[in-house]
Amino acid sequence: MTDNRNTILAVILSGLVLIAWQYFYNVPQMEKQRAQQQTQAELAKPSPQGAPGSTTPQPGTTPSTPATAGQPAAIVSREAAIAATPRVKIDTPRLVGSISLKGARIDDLSLVKFRDTVDPTSPAVVLYSPSNTASPYYAEFGWVPASGSTARIPDQNTVWQQEGSGALSPTNPVILKYDNGDGLTFRRTIAIDDRYLFTIRDDVTNVGTAPVTLYPFALISRHHTPQVSGYYILHEGLIGYLGADGLQEYGYKKIDDAKSVAFNVTDGWLGMTDKYWASALLPDTTAKLQARFSSNLVNTVRTYQTDYLQDPQTIAIGGTASSNARLFAGAKEASVVGINFPFAGLGGYNKQLGLNHFDLLIDWGWFYFITKPMFLALDYFFHLFGNFGIAILLVTVLVKLLFFPLANKSYASMAKMKSVQPQLAALKERYPDDRQKQQQEMMEIYKKEKINPIAGCLPVALQIPVFFSLYKVLFVTIEMRHAPFYGWIKDLSAHDPTTIFNLFGLIPFDPMVLGPHIGPYLMLGVWPIIMGITMWFQMKLNPTPPDPTQKMIFDWMPLIFTFMLAGFPAGLVIYWAWNNLLSVLQQSYIMRKNGVKVELFDNLKATFARKPVEKAAEKT
Repeated sequence: MTDNRNTILAVILSGLVLIAWQYFYNVPQMEKQRAQQQTQAELAKPSPQGAPGSTTPQPGTTPSTPATAGQPAAIVSREAAIAATPRVKIDTPRLVGSISLKGARIDDLSLVKFRDTVDPTSPAVVLYSPSNTASPYYAEFGWVPASGSTARIPDQNTVWQQEGSGALSPTNPVILKYDNGDGLTFRRTIAIDDRYLFTIRDDVTNVGTAPVTLYPFALISRHHTPQVSGYYILHEGLIGYLGADGLQEYGYKKIDDAKSVAFNVTDGWLGMTDKYWASALLPDTTAKLQARFSSNLVNTVRTYQTDYLQDPQTIAIGGTASSNARLFAGAKEASVVGINFPFAGLGGYNKQLGLNHFDLLIDWGWFYFITKPMFLALDYFFHLFGNFGIAILLVTVLVKLLFFPLANKSYASMAKMKSVQPQLAALKERYPDDRQKQQQEMMEIYKKEKINPIAGCLPVALQIPVFFSLYKVLFVTIEMRHAPFYGWIKDLSAHDPTTIFNLFGLIPFDPMVLGPHIGPYLMLGVWPIIMGITMWFQMKLNPTPPDPTQKMIFDWMPLIFTFMLAGFPAGLVIYWAWNNLLSVLQQSYIMRKNGVKVELFDNLKATFARKPVEKAAEKT
């Protein structure tokens, strides 16, 4: 029974890791490659002489698709597009860029704290880009007139004027003005904090000859289907927490199929999220919204949009109307976005603005109740020691201490089980042909010695949720992005960059040149090898299984895991290696305490010892 249980456990574990590797690494890599090929094919098509303009929502029961396509224009570089229009500079500690006075769009943003690669001199991460570039992405605010109105309202082609001078900064808001010449004067005041929050106030003054009814709107638009990581544990696409409708997540393919999805809500927010970056509209929590997710094909270019329309305001002659909006555009830092978790202490915008679950902008997953504490523990130790690698080692020790009593009972039961192996072997000799009698007598021995035959599964069962929660933290949190350890590990969220197949850098050969189907298997770095060795030691701590099939599985498992985990984040491999080492020490201590011989070194010697050669006379 014990042999069968251990064999089944080994097969289940191998299957879990195979499935995890397939879904979290291999499939996403192929999807990413496919997405890149599609993007290249789309960009290779004859240009429609320009990218489409925004699709401004219309007033009514549901924002429809009344967009106005932009005038045809050739695709140009980002720098050329920025230089083509008058602009107001944005200059903050975390964001740099500009606001286009044409359309008053926020369409040029870069995140100066974050770089494209681990090289600190590499370019800053670009978030927003103007229309007519390869990847337009921007936010737009304003008003739309009531049906049948002839009032001239500023649109994406309107050129605004700046009142005063100076760049937009946390200490200097900017004011933009547009006079339509028919009695309506529009003023927009834009402020920004020292993180990623824009506050927009729109005022309209009517000195014309008739009242005017206008609807405030806000939108975020993105042209072309963005490249995504493709991992099933991470949402990238359109997102929002929309009042009673709760969390709404639409990937790009899903919204392509749906075309448009509308919501009538209060107390909501909506936007678009990437793995580490996001852009979200944060209207007042009491505002009534006609919100919408949409996907449109304009001039052969796919355009994605999140927008909302608020209740109309009628501006009397001599009167003024006002509308307020907010925009988050930046990195999904937990301390900035906020963590809705007891005693977390990271309120961020979620608490500061009284938002509705804005912390879900970070995809904590179904097991958030494990993932969030894991992140908080890592973040705490990071702030103490300044290194996330050290934090991973300390959290591993903390988890070991937390489950120490349960693990001790498990290891003690396993030690007792080893002590009764001679009795179990005697049962097989006593009842060689009666399996039922063997099982009955075996259970009597377990009962007499107070042995739990499934206790050996407990340490593994405890490790699985910790393993996946740490994987989730390493994968989705920007705090782990480009977080170094020591030596050659410059990014704990990426795989170990070394490989034994080029002698750890001594030979100028990159296995990845062999393609996505072979290269990842050959990226066998130092830490995966260390992990495999520690796992091998852990296997050798136990007596050699009598069953040949079980022995074969146990012998090959460390090698299989070494290759499979080589492509996982280095931080996860370091955790696994450190956990294996702690488990070996803990199990050795419990075995000695229970009077059971630690057979690690005996098994190691037996592995490398030469088997005796039988004499020819004994063979005859």
